[in-house]
Amino acid sequence: MKKYLIILFFITFSSFSQSFEKTKKSAEAGDAKAQLSLGWMYYNGEGTLKDLKKAVYWYQKSAEQGDADAQLFLGGMYINGEGTLKNPKKAFYWFKKSAEQGDETAQYSLGINYYHGYGTLKNLKKAFYWRKKSAEQGNSYAQYYLGKMYYNGEGTLKNKKKAAYWIKKAYENGDEDAKEFWEENELWKYE
Repeated sequence: MKKYLIILFFITFSSFSQSFEKTKKSAEAGDAKAQLSLGWMYYNGEGTLKDLKKAVYWYQKSAEQGDADAQLFLGGMYINGEGTLKNPKKAFYWFKKSAEQGDETAQYSLGINYYHGYGTLKNLKKAFYWRKKSAEQGNSYAQYYLGKMYYNGEGTLKNKKKAAYWIKKAYENGDEDAKEFWEENELWKYE
């Protein structure tokens, strides 16, 4: 059994290495999707050693070519200071680029940036706008926070009926905080 696992490990590692080399060659030739994939491989240490600086480099290359996923990942690297210095302004810039292409996670992230004033001026109306865009695409976190914004009248008029609608959607999509908020605030009264 042990011998079988060792052989399986070497076969798997070998295929990751071959995949890494093919991806790297395509990325170096300018292929945006390959650049994104190479960034992901460096980020996760798949087929190569984990290297967050190289992940940032390749995400940047892909993001500059307009890849929405790379823009989102690069924004995440800047907001968390992974492989680079923390830079909320650059994170905001890349989240916005991705969000404008319709990426629901980037839209949610942009809503957070506007809500808290990370990398931009605090703007509850814009936070509301981007959370709503993300919520409409099914992001349960955005649904929950959009519901809370309706409930508290942040960036929009208070509307408990709409708050109930979005909070319920969020907890139906598995958000436990939304379920707790629903019960604590008796939102079933507003359905």
